Amino acid sequence: MLCNAFSTNLEFMAGKPRQTHQLRDFILNQVEAHPTDIARVAAEQFGVSRQAVVKQLAALATEGLLVSSGTTKGRRYGLAWVVDREFAHRTSSDLQEDVVWRTEIRPQLTDISANVIEICQYGFTEILNNAIEHSESKDIVVGVRLNSLIISLTVSDSGIGIFNKIQRELKLNDPRHALLELTKGKLTTDPDRHTGEGIFFTSRMFDSFSILSGELLFSASVGADDWLIETETHEPITGTRVEMRIRRDSKRTLKDVFDQYSGQPDFDFSRTHVAVKLALYGDELLVSRSQARRILARFEKFREVLLDFSGIATIGHSFADEIFRVFKKEHPTVSIVAVNATDAIRATIKKVLAENSP
Repeated sequence: MLCNAFSTNLEFMAGKPRQTHQLRDFILNQVEAHPTDIARVAAEQFGVSRQAVVKQLAALATEGLLVSSGTTKGRRYGLAWVVDREFAHRTSSDLQEDVVWRTEIRPQLTDISANVIEICQYGFTEILNNAIEHSESKDIVVGVRLNSLIISLTVSDSGIGIFNKIQRELKLNDPRHALLELTKGKLTTDPDRHTGEGIFFTSRMFDSFSILSGELLFSASVGADDWLIETETHEPITGTRVEMRIRRDSKRTLKDVFDQYSGQPDFDFSRTHVAVKLALYGDELLVSRSQARRILARFEKFREVLLDFSGIATIGHSFADEIFRVFKKEHPTVSIVAVNATDAIRATIKKVLAENSP
C-alpha cells in the first residue's frame, strides 16, 4: 500500500509540471517559517509523500536556492543567498551615494522589476547619504544580498550612532527619546540642508526596515493591515547599522508610499504615523501630561497624525486630556486619529471629550 502511494505521488510530481512548480514556490515561500518541518508541511499542503518533497528540497539545494544543515532527523533548511557582497569605503567628500549605488549595488540587482529597483535606489541612497553626512564615522560598509525571494541592503558605520547624534543635537532626554522623534518624520539635525523625510519614507517603502545603534534596535515591518513596530535592547554596538529588506516580487511603488503620507492640494508630507508604545520606559503606564507632551512634540508640523495604540492596554485621564483636548484646542488644524486602540482607551478618550464639550 505504501509502495503504491509512493508510486502515485511520483507520477503526480513527474506528470504534472505545474504542480511541481507550485510545490517549489511553496517551499521557497514557507521555508523561513518552517525550517525544520518544511517537508511535512509541504507534503500535507499538496497531498504528496514526504519523499517527493525531499526530492524537491534536494533539487533546490543543488540549484543553490536552499541551504541545509544538521543530520537527517534534525535537518534545517533555509534560503540561500545567491548574491552576498560587501563594499568598504573611507568617508570623505568624494564619497557619493549615487556613484556607490550605480557602480556597486545596482549591478547586483538583475531580473528585478522597475518598481522594486526604484524603491531600492531611493532607500539605499537616502540612508548612505545620511551616514556620509551625519555619522561622524571614518568608514562606511555597504552590502547587498539576494535570495530567491528577498533583497537585503545594508549600510553600516562606526560613528557616533544615530540615536546619540539626534539626542545630542536636539538636546533630548535620552537615545530612546531620539528614536521616538525619528519615527515621526520631519526630523533633521541640519534643517538648512535636509528635510528629515528620508528615513521616514524609507522605513515605509521596504517590507522590513531596522536600525541598530548603541543599545537600541528599531524595527518596522509592513503588515497586512498596519505597521508593527518593536524596540529591543541588545549588546551595545558602536555606530549604526541599517538594514532594508523587500520582496523581489513586491508590487509597492514609490508613489504608493508618498501618496499614503501626503495631503491635498499640494501633496506635501502632511500625514504621519506614530507608535505610542515607543514613548514607554520599562513597565510604566501612560498616565502623565509630560508623557503626552513628549509624544505630541512636533505634531504641529502635520495636518493628520495617526496615533497608534498597538500594544497599549489603557491610558490615564491626564494623558488623554493633554492629547485630545489641550493640544487640539491649541492646534485646531491638526487632526489626531487614534488607531488600534482598546475599548478601555477609547472610553477614556470619549470621557475626556464629553467632560469638556459645550
